[in-house]
Amino acid sequence: MYAIEVRNLTRRYQDTLAVDDISFSVDPGEIFGFLGPNGAGKSTTIKVLTGQLRPTSGSATVMGCDVVSGRQQLKPQIGVVFEHQNIYERESAQGNLRFYARLYGVDRSRVQAVLSQVGLTERAREKSKNYSNGMKQRLLIARALLHQPALLFLDEPTRGLDPNVAREIRAIISDLADLGVTVFLTTHYMEEAEQLCDRVAIIDQGRVVALGTVEQLKAEHAQDGCANLEDLFVHLTGRHLGQDH
Repeated sequence: MYAIEVRNLTRRYQDTLAVDDISFSVDPGEIFGFLGPNGAGKSTTIKVLTGQLRPTSGSATVMGCDVVSGRQQLKPQIGVVFEHQNIYERESAQGNLRFYARLYGVDRSRVQAVLSQVGLTERAREKSKNYSNGMKQRLLIARALLHQPALLFLDEPTRGLDPNVAREIRAIISDLADLGVTVFLTTHYMEEAEQLCDRVAIIDQGRVVALGTVEQLKAEHAQDGCANLEDLFVHLTGRHLGQDH
């Protein structure tokens, strides 16, 4: 069984075609990079895969659950870290996680376990408003891991972080994959995707324009002068990284 299986998925917003008949699959335990320019359809796809949006047509299953009819069965199996940091800054990391542990119905022992997993044990009692962006990001990952999901969606997890902290986040992602967690990753940092991902899909204007391992894709486009993933990305999308439509 695939961790994620998407078949001819389409999503429209009135007259805007955000996702246009895309198909792909993700294997269990894989770090799968979902890459594309701003406005390409990445966030819409994640919202469909996490049960927040209904597809206009096509289908998707996540951990064996249909994203429409099986939404309630899906939720306990996934963790989501969105691009925007939404934590209770008046609470400590420990307070944030204890609150969500009650919501998830998980044992409070998981709080200390995930704090250790992301390296926040020593400052667990400090109010999170005093945390750096990197610490807040680690707290968000800890929160997403509380209920021990089999699949983690990470939307731009290292955006705006300094290189040292970004490296720490990447190490956490690698460790999770080593534990068998499937990771669905979006990032604008092509070196990061090349370093972490088992396979990548590049989406542009709502359509998947490339899918495979980085080495496979570079070999396929070697004649186009694509020596690395950034070259390939710019070649296929026809615009600079991070530029809006």
